[in-house]
Amino acid sequence: MATGNLRVVVLWHMHQPFYKDLVTGDYRLPWVRLHAMKDYYGMVKLLDEFPEVHQNFNLVPSLVEQIRDYASESFHDTFYDIAAKPAADLTPEERRFALQYLFHANPDRMIGRYARYRELYERVRVAGPDPARAAVNFTLRDYTDLQVLSQIAWMDEYYLQAPEIRELVRKGRGFTHEDQKLVMRKELEIIERTLPAYEAAAKRGGIEISTTPYYHPILPLLCDTNAGAASSPGLPLPRVRFRHPEDASDQIRRAMDSHEQIFGIRPKGMWPSEGSVSDEAVAIAAANGVEWMATDEGVLSRSLNFNFQRDGERLRAESAATLYNIYQYEKDGSRMKMIFRDHRMSDMIGFVYAGMPAKEAAAHLLNNIKSSAAPVLESGRDAVVPIILDGENAWETFPESGREFLRRFYEGLQNDPAIEPVTISEAIERHSKDRFGKLTGLVPGSWINANFNVWIGAREDNRAWEYLAEARDYYDANASKVKPEQQELAYEELLIAEGSDWNWWYGPEHHSANDRDFDELYRKHLSNVYQALGGVPPEHLARPIAAGVARPMVVPQTAFVRPQIDGYATSYFDWMGAAMFTSDQRGGSMHGKQFLLDAAYAGVDEANVYGRLDFASSIDAKEWQIAVQFSTGKEGAERQTYRLEMQVREAKLDGWVLTQNGKKMVVASSEEPKGVEAAMQKLFEFKMPFELIGAELESDINMRFVAIRDGLPLDALPVEGSLDLKVQPEEELAMNAYSSAGD
Repeated sequence: MATGNLRVVVLWHMHQPFYKDLVTGDYRLPWVRLHAMKDYYGMVKLLDEFPEVHQNFNLVPSLVEQIRDYASESFHDTFYDIAAKPAADLTPEERRFALQYLFHANPDRMIGRYARYRELYERVRVAGPDPARAAVNFTLRDYTDLQVLSQIAWMDEYYLQAPEIRELVRKGRGFTHEDQKLVMRKELEIIERTLPAYEAAAKRGGIEISTTPYYHPILPLLCDTNAGAASSPGLPLPRVRFRHPEDASDQIRRAMDSHEQIFGIRPKGMWPSEGSVSDEAVAIAAANGVEWMATDEGVLSRSLNFNFQRDGERLRAESAATLYNIYQYEKDGSRMKMIFRDHRMSDMIGFVYAGMPAKEAAAHLLNNIKSSAAPVLESGRDAVVPIILDGENAWETFPESGREFLRRFYEGLQNDPAIEPVTISEAIERHSKDRFGKLTGLVPGSWINANFNVWIGAREDNRAWEYLAEARDYYDANASKVKPEQQELAYEELLIAEGSDWNWWYGPEHHSANDRDFDELYRKHLSNVYQALGGVPPEHLARPIAAGVARPMVVPQTAFVRPQIDGYATSYFDWMGAAMFTSDQRGGSMHGKQFLLDAAYAGVDEANVYGRLDFASSIDAKEWQIAVQFSTGKEGAERQTYRLEMQVREAKLDGWVLTQNGKKMVVASSEEPKGVEAAMQKLFEFKMPFELIGAELESDINMRFVAIRDGLPLDALPVEGSLDLKVQPEEELAMNAYSSAGD
């Protein structure tokens, strides 16, 4: 029997929220500009070296709009202005701003790449959370070096090879204002070249550019917030139902139109925001001319009632045959071609390969693709392997923006005659007409746990939806009373507020240094709706939605975690799905209580337990200890207790020991780790093999973190009880999300 063809479709999703305030024209955060400097241009430019490797890029229209704005050089970005301003002209407040925001980069791969940048970073870090403490010792030369290096650290690898920039890197320190101006000119040059590079690659046939609804909304929730409970029965919903399928249609139509205007061709395909689909959303997309859509294997699993099974990282034969196919969706007259990403393989790129040598990582991925698809090919069928992931954030954790890894991966794809790296439209065209899978309905879901719990269900999420619904109703009632230009501005602000990114940061799942900025910007967009229509924004829009220290205290584990153990918040996704306990510092009115520990995270995968401890403030001692207390065992059985104790000296980890039953029976130590990993920098993290603490499938693991100085426990998380885990398959952990939705 002849073997089938192996086709690999890689889709890089490029997206940032809409950071611009349409009323003031200001960019609240700089991430579009920074990622345009570092990722967007280089990712497509790299393919010039591999003409036979066809790729897919999904460009969110609101991102493209912001890139065009920066390329026009008519933007107002405070972060840019402060990086460009002569250090001698910086006000005290601007200097504080520089020390707070110009270190927003990966400490190891980006800051640590430049010795002087690392030196400045360490000086600010040891000064504590208030930048004013570090500012006392910062000279004008320090500020200029920071301004220049904070931009070089985000610069594309191709531009780092330009003679002028290479000379600045060689120089290393002591930069002049002329050096500063050169760097700022170069970054705008990169941005100006970005979209033309994509257009040229698409015209050559090397890439396919797909789109997303304009401002990146969760389509099923835009159609009807009740879709949240359709994917998670029992999920608490907003008190005010939001149901505007006409807005979903407009977001898609605008995306299709703007794509055609900019790139000269109407897009065929769409990665819906966060891979979010439902029958209603697919029907609206089809009505707007979308020919294919992509989402996650979890949605396919639930829609087919089929459980994907793996041996390690590789799909078993029946699972591979089910996933590595293209599906023809047909329901109520709507038709759509659909592909479903290999979740595990995609996540390996995002979260695992950065910690491996590039050659080994690329070889592992290529071998994984071929071995996973082998059973399908041997049956005589074609295998379409979809790898879909974020095309920008992952590279912050790779050496040199992941370029060596990508080159070795692309080289392997190009040189292996058994693999066809194709666009999604090419894969559809080449697929045997009688081999398409059949789909007659979808369980609503996204790429995260095949539900929408990240964006709806938690109190903060639901409040955000309620405020959006109120603003939408206000628009309907008042738009006809004002001038067309006022209507247009108000409606545009509504569409921006419908984007998914605001609720990404609300609720218990995700937190960042910019939580307050996201909260304020979301409420500003809604306030602008009322103001544009001549009204007064409701008073509640002046108050934060994010609850600050009143965050939900306990979150159960909902997915496997496999964090990089390096002592830094390396990626937002590292601890996604982990159990979390946050300290309740509202009790601070009781004088004398020290809040040293801010949050504890814990989680398991197939073979290990992981823990993370975030600090609320520094511990004023040269030597102290962190103890992690474990209790393990199955229900009804005798429990075993263990203690992992870390010695901290001068804010650095200085050895550790794991003992059993509170005795001096040493199980492992820093001299003989036996698979244990521990790291402490900005935070503390560890990895512990199950076998060292007697854990196995169905075991309960209870954990408690304690900070100790001079033999006294200064603070603990939790103060009472424990952070509780259960060793379960990942699909069972996912059910915790439903049972805890109202917490």
